[in-house]
Amino acid sequence: MINLKLNETPVRTSRNFNINNIKLENIDIPKEIKNFENMMITGEDLKIDCNTSNIKLAYGISEYFTNQVKEQANRKIRLELSNKSVKSKTSQMVEFKFDKENLSLIEDIEIIANESSKSTIIVKYLSDENIEAYHNGIIRITAKRNSEINIILVNLMNTKSNNFMAIENNVEKEAKINYYIVDFGGKNSITNYYSNLLGDKSENILNTIYLGRQDQLFDLNYIGELRGEKSNIDIDVQGALKDKAKKHFKGTIDFKKGCKKAKGNENDSCMLLSDTARSLALPMLLCSEEDIEGNHSSSVGKVGEKELFYIMSRGFELKEAMKLMVRAKFNKILQNIKDENLKEDILHEIDSRLN
Repeated sequence: MINLKLNETPVRTSRNFNINNIKLENIDIPKEIKNFENMMITGEDLKIDCNTSNIKLAYGISEYFTNQVKEQANRKIRLELSNKSVKSKTSQMVEFKFDKENLSLIEDIEIIANESSKSTIIVKYLSDENIEAYHNGIIRITAKRNSEINIILVNLMNTKSNNFMAIENNVEKEAKINYYIVDFGGKNSITNYYSNLLGDKSENILNTIYLGRQDQLFDLNYIGELRGEKSNIDIDVQGALKDKAKKHFKGTIDFKKGCKKAKGNENDSCMLLSDTARSLALPMLLCSEEDIEGNHSSSVGKVGEKELFYIMSRGFELKEAMKLMVRAKFNKILQNIKDENLKEDILHEIDSRLN
């Protein structure tokens, strides 16, 4: 077991905030990495290759975790989206399932969205309930000119496992990446998200929902750098915490020189379902350019007693009323998931994790 300091913010703030990085103690990092066999890839219009390019991350969770993927990855996947002027009607899915025979996954996923290609890719992580799994993954996306890609990232691992995820996007001229992240699993779920908006009129929409229970810890470090004129990033994070769960949100939007008329928005909203749950937030705006628009907001609060009373007066018990309120909070993001089976799986997880 080792102690780790990771997921540092791009700009240091006062130590009193206790949010510049996350320190984890006694993390069990597997020394022997076996093959991970329980994986499934489905979909059309994909060129699938097991050889990825050299990993070079602007940030990442830490050098330790980046090097582990470089040296020990037991799954390498390169997905190349074909050029199409008509949006694909079907989703492509990569699904990983942890079980007793597949306890450790270290994966490198590289996605290339060629010029004018349009597609949706689902990446899903599941685990059996009574195992302690380990996941360290990197997803890298290049969105070429005029491409549009929707990424649905679903973490439904159990609360005994460790989940580490680094995401990096390079968005070229007039390209768009939409992310919908469902982050429910992991005793420790640590995410580093970086988006580099290089091209003029490039765009990145990021919507995340998280749901914490027991003693889960979520550390979300989201970074967007805008370089292209009229580029745009919009980050919306919605979450709920119960028991002794904790969440750290660190959102940095950095307007670089040359990004005139760029726009950046970030919002973090957390619903506390117990007196012992804790939420910290650090939204930051950095600017080196004129004529830009940047906004940030953050809110945290307990479940409204008036709303609960109203729902319970309609015949619902307290637990069911809280489920309805959490579902309503997440609905704005869930309605963007068009795969009905996946949506039902997520709604089922919401209910079961709130029982």
